[in-house]
Amino acid sequence: MSDVVYTTVPGKISTLLSKIKEVGVPPKVTNAWLKTIGFKSSNDSTLIGILKVAGLVDSSGVPTERWSKYRGARGKIVLGEGIRQGYGDLYAVYPDAHSRSNTELEHVFSSSSKAGKQAIQKAVSTFKKLAAEADFENTIVENDTHIEAETRHAPAPDLKSAAKAGAKSKAPSLHIDIQVHVSSEASAEQIDQIFASMAKHLYNRS
Repeated sequence: MSDVVYTTVPGKISTLLSKIKEVGVPPKVTNAWLKTIGFKSSNDSTLIGILKVAGLVDSSGVPTERWSKYRGARGKIVLGEGIRQGYGDLYAVYPDAHSRSNTELEHVFSSSSKAGKQAIQKAVSTFKKLAAEADFENTIVENDTHIEAETRHAPAPDLKSAAKAGAKSKAPSLHIDIQVHVSSEASAEQIDQIFASMAKHLYNRS
């Protein structure tokens, strides 16, 4: 964060982020694209810089992977991670920068910029509005897939033997329920690995 980044229309940040989840992913975020989704004021173009600092678009305005993830159910967490990265210098001083006062934030911004007081105040206002749309308390755990503990460590039952024994002794049949929780962000390969593991351990299939 070598210099301050701000928008002259911070009140529109929330609306823009909501639009990102509603409309399709553009090939590039431009002033023309902003106008197509309702941001027609000449000042609205300053919102593009905010999308860049949050890591939602790259330096040329092309939507990043974070943009796609933001559109998901954990968008607020994704945005929080982007803000921490984009405002790295700020979070190096205050790990809880999003909870700090305007005065504290102004001091940090001023120390890393030659911008005037008005620009610094706008940068703080922009940061506050952007941070208000994010979740900083939770994190996303990669490969968030697991099987219920009751079945994860249980030895694989010999279902065929159990069935034969039940037929001879007329004992109650064996019924096993297995719950598999798969993250919405898990890849197809990760899901295949889960079921391959189940086949191996439950049905002795290699």
